[in-house]
Amino acid sequence: MLFGAVRPVGGNGLGFIWMREKRQMRVLVTGCGGFLGGEIVRQLLERGDEVVGISRKEYPDLVAIGMKPVRGDLSDPDFFRRSGSEIEFGTLDAVVHTAAVAGVWGPWQHYFRNNVTATENVIAACQSRGIGRLVFTSSPSVTFAGTDQRGVDESEPYPTRWLCHYSHTKAIAEQAVIAADTVGDLRTVSLRPHLIWGENDPHLLPRMIERARQGRLRIVGDGNNRVDTVHVINAAAAHLDSLDSLAGDAERAAGRAYFITQDEPVDCWDWIGEVCRIAGVRPPDKRISAGTAYRLGGALEAIYRILRKSDEPPMTRFVAAQLSTDHYFDTSAAKQRLGYRVRISMEEGLDRLRRAWA
Repeated sequence: MLFGAVRPVGGNGLGFIWMREKRQMRVLVTGCGGFLGGEIVRQLLERGDEVVGISRKEYPDLVAIGMKPVRGDLSDPDFFRRSGSEIEFGTLDAVVHTAAVAGVWGPWQHYFRNNVTATENVIAACQSRGIGRLVFTSSPSVTFAGTDQRGVDESEPYPTRWLCHYSHTKAIAEQAVIAADTVGDLRTVSLRPHLIWGENDPHLLPRMIERARQGRLRIVGDGNNRVDTVHVINAAAAHLDSLDSLAGDAERAAGRAYFITQDEPVDCWDWIGEVCRIAGVRPPDKRISAGTAYRLGGALEAIYRILRKSDEPPMTRFVAAQLSTDHYFDTSAAKQRLGYRVRISMEEGLDRLRRAWA
């Protein structure tokens, strides 16, 4: 693959990295206001692409740097028809679909509508409007059955039982995206970034730190499990790599799912402890066995269902399994077929946290 001039990417002091030589694209990004979606928008704009962003809210910071905003609900079957003049489908080269509802609790229909129906609507819009490239943000949890995953690649099968609606609905959506490849000249890629984090993370790190601050974070299991994570800059860059690969060598890249990580597994609880120390919070030192946490999660899920509680239980079976098992992945396919590479190392990412939280 060809690489062009050195130029800054990330919008937050990343420095300089090599970017592929390419013509300017016009890209539609769904979920543009999210942690990952916003970084994808910034990286696209900084390398000279045009971006239309779809979200339910307004994001003036992204508009200020050049994104064209379109507001709406992707699960609405008429959304794309009504918004056609704003989106200008005839000028689009590609779609990056990051919009989704994450979490481990809530009604099935809520997850299905936002993760499956919305994705089906995006696919249909691409096919009917002649858009040739679609990059979908999936999740490694689509292969998680509650047991250890050690260096697995994309041949890892989907589970036969599911521990939460999020992973189940993302798996259905991912399969729809893969099945849509080559239908109506559409080429697709599905990415599975694992545990996205960074200094501006509004979800994973703040929640973890707050639980630790309150003394409610427990080491689940023996505390020796290894996991993969991915810095948001790397996760976003993987989406740009995918767009470029679909534009340059679609036969090699398309119709597949890819794990995306730091390519640097960490000891889960050592890493959590380091993040807590950077935040000035005492790391967790109390423990609960994996079996006890799993049983507790199941009991709490049952109680919350009976009481029709909408807030998330303090423990679920999915969370207990995630916090006590190994789950790290082989990213060889992403490197070989997409040209993916890590831009921000684990050490660099943690240094960025230290500077941002100082």
